[in-house]
Amino acid sequence: MAIKKGDLVKVVAEKLANSVEALASDHRYPPYLFEGRGEVVEIRGDYAQIKFPVPTPTVWLRLDQLEVAK
Repeated sequence: MAIKKGDLVKVVAEKLANSVEALASDHRYPPYLFEGRGEVVEIRGDYAQIKFPVPTPTVWLRLDQLEVAK
């Protein structure tokens, strides 16, 4: 299923590990990143901007690092 704007998604830890995005960030990921669901705010190319329901900035992750939350 293709991810689209407005979808609720979860981050797939195995796909984020050792990626360019992970190497450019702090490896101490907050629990909400994998346990919670975020909303896709924008999609540009292979990346999606994700907003989580906690008071934090949005993040950009590759679409293949995300899965639609059930």
